[in-house]
Amino acid sequence: MSVVTADLLTRLRGAAPEVTVVGDLVLDGWWTGTVDRVTREAPAPVVDVAERCYVPGGAANTAANLAALGARVRLVGLVGDDADGRRLLDLLADAGVDTGGVVVSGRVRTTAKNRILAADQVLVRVDEQQSEPYPAPVLEDVAAAVRRAAPGPGEGRALVVCDYGVGMLEGPVRDALLSPAARPALTVVDAHDLRRWADLRPDLVTPNAGEVAALLDVPHMVTRGGDRAAAVLAQRDAVLAASGAAAAVVTLDAAGTVLVAPGEEPHRTVAEPATEKQASGAGDTFVAALTVARAAGLPLPVCQEVAQAAADVVVQQFGTSVCGVADLVERLAARTGRPRSGPVLPPDELLARLDADRRAGRRIVFTNGCFDVLHRGHTTYLEQAKQLGDVLVVALNDDDSVRRLKGPERPINGAEDRAAVIGALACVDYVTVFGTDTPIPLIERIRPDVYAKGGDYTPEMLAEAEAVRAYGGELAMLDYVAHHSTTAMVERIRWEAPQPAERGAGAS
Repeated sequence: MSVVTADLLTRLRGAAPEVTVVGDLVLDGWWTGTVDRVTREAPAPVVDVAERCYVPGGAANTAANLAALGARVRLVGLVGDDADGRRLLDLLADAGVDTGGVVVSGRVRTTAKNRILAADQVLVRVDEQQSEPYPAPVLEDVAAAVRRAAPGPGEGRALVVCDYGVGMLEGPVRDALLSPAARPALTVVDAHDLRRWADLRPDLVTPNAGEVAALLDVPHMVTRGGDRAAAVLAQRDAVLAASGAAAAVVTLDAAGTVLVAPGEEPHRTVAEPATEKQASGAGDTFVAALTVARAAGLPLPVCQEVAQAAADVVVQQFGTSVCGVADLVERLAARTGRPRSGPVLPPDELLARLDADRRAGRRIVFTNGCFDVLHRGHTTYLEQAKQLGDVLVVALNDDDSVRRLKGPERPINGAEDRAAVIGALACVDYVTVFGTDTPIPLIERIRPDVYAKGGDYTPEMLAEAEAVRAYGGELAMLDYVAHHSTTAMVERIRWEAPQPAERGAGAS
């Protein structure tokens, strides 16, 4: 499914939602230098620091990203009356964030996370934060700021709660957020422990795989070797029940994201491979872009794609950074703007094209079939297949192999016509034709990252499964659209077609 349309880009450029962000504020520091000796006091490198860079982190980073995406942002949080707190407030003001709701207190310490790097490698991170519970009067001040900054009802207004477990979102602050007066049209929660916010009944939550595992007490869900998206979808009802949310977008690091929502088809995004090793805060960017897109009234799967594109922007950059509107629009266009092939590619040319795609870091998805008479079942599963990667290859059985599989009266349409129709679909990048009874020889040459088949099959039914697993590929079984099949369609056409005796006089 292509998400880049003129209407989408117009709505994103024109979106200016009013967003109140409440959460744990962090000052992120990135100190870079060189190492050419080890200290005599201990077996530790000596870093000659050449540059110190400071940027908003945590909920402050979410607020900065929202502002960069055109939102009008009010931030509620807590910093100390110290150098780090003053620096963070200055950075937020420069980013266009309204910090009138940030409480400054000499009774607390600003949370700061300083990373010390040499030769593009983080050697250590030094965290400074409040060691004791926040004083009750300070939390009362924050709660009053929450009530003043409550966005209220109305379209284009949103509340984002960023709870990283620092301790500010306790007692009166939590009570103020749970008050009906603070309920806007859209409430998004990004929290390490979603159970704490189930009573808020958020519209959207954005846990990662580890947070979902903790939420449901199922540690095996974080196993990287398995299909974590499938594991999340298998627990979709439990995720929503435990979090109290209407919908969830679960982030899976390099594996992208998966949407969990009643009445929505399972939707996955795929993350662009990151080249920058020292990127941080992509989750904050994801939440910000998801909120802006949803506040603009876009459908959830489209919001998910927009947020993925924004996260892809910042993971390519050093440190903690933001994604602006121009960056986002450019990345969205790039995701679907790659030149497409003609209707049919011979295997050798297909391999050359895919080699170039792999060098560019694109994820290859492969599927196959007869696709004799295209119907809704086909288009639904092809669109789902494209969501598993960046490039979708469709391999068609040639006419002889279709006859061997389906009988002498098939195919209805020849290979050239079938390829032209499939190649015209926006979700399909390459089409090729094979003449063997199974696509195994082609799969072994292409070695796609993902082999996808429709849900009317099971892995046990597929001879191709063993070949895919042999080289470490992923097998994906997509949703089955009931009551849609080429065979049934052909039989219905033949049954309903008028017989010669039924035709009017003079018909030829």
